[in-house]
Amino acid sequence: MTTSIDLRNLREEEQRDHLFDGLDELEDGSSISITADRDITAFLYSYQIKRGVVLEREDDPTDSDDSATRVTKVRDLDEDERASFDVRSMPPQKRHRVLLETFDDLEPGEGFVFLNDHDPKPLSHEIRSTRGETFDWEYRSRESREWAVEVVKTDASEGATDGVFTKFDVRKIPKQERHPTIHHRYGMLPDGATMEIVAPHEPRPLRQEFTQRYGGSFSWDVAESEPGRCRVQITKGEESTDTDAAGEMESSSAPDESDSITVTEELDVRDRPPAERHELIFEAYADLEGEQAFVLVNDHDPKPLYHQFEAEAGPEFQWEYQKKEPGEFRVLIGKSENRTREPDANESVNSPF
Repeated sequence: MTTSIDLRNLREEEQRDHLFDGLDELEDGSSISITADRDITAFLYSYQIKRGVVLEREDDPTDSDDSATRVTKVRDLDEDERASFDVRSMPPQKRHRVLLETFDDLEPGEGFVFLNDHDPKPLSHEIRSTRGETFDWEYRSRESREWAVEVVKTDASEGATDGVFTKFDVRKIPKQERHPTIHHRYGMLPDGATMEIVAPHEPRPLRQEFTQRYGGSFSWDVAESEPGRCRVQITKGEESTDTDAAGEMESSSAPDESDSITVTEELDVRDRPPAERHELIFEAYADLEGEQAFVLVNDHDPKPLYHQFEAEAGPEFQWEYQKKEPGEFRVLIGKSENRTREPDANESVNSPF
């Protein structure tokens, strides 16, 4: 038997309470149809954690304004079992937001097992920077396609209320992880969103990297600067007025010929079926103009794709690795008249794509 509830035209807190009341009426195997005018994913995860149950959801594929989500109660959790927070099928741009919304709704002592397709360490840095030392983080599995982390809230926390989308205090992040963490999160920001970075001084090398990777499609504002603390706000999708960074790039020694390339998008195909990946990537490449590129994010080394491009694309094809880690490979793929960078000759080309 399936009941239904309509959450439209309710305030956010009212939507949550009304949804929880409806879900409380479910017995194992029974379902409820939910119509809402906002994303209810965080509500559903929060309910599973707080009530100790397992839910399954099925979304209406039409995705219209009046489409409904069908939610079924599967079972109660075992006594020592944590609710699973599996984001592997979720678009990457949505993962951090949903997890932080869920985290903010938890009480101290409540927690979950976070499942991801790569090491979610950047997320731990984000929670620590925005919510403080209010959680425990313990790895349970480090497999290539299933990283499992138990996250338990240890103290009350509040999200940002200053209009900043997210922030990182890099003073609390190991040096070798700072830049990859920031670029990883920046790639998920919607246009117009602002990321705030707190550092012991203005991070000029990072500013140069942003100019190299993203051209003039961001703004860089020093909001506060004092000995031992500098607060920088980076807004995505705004034309840069950062003439200092441009000057530094011109005067830096031996710049790469690829520095002038403009990155148009980040294409994350990790949650796409393998049969769809090549088509999406070649479509993105076909849409590029001269001196433009996109960043491909994949769950393994896509070297076989390089050889396909090498055989089919023209001399303007460019390939440059930016990151090589289990579960997360990043490659700059673009069109440039300057050069082509190939994979190292001693690397295997047998990885499936």
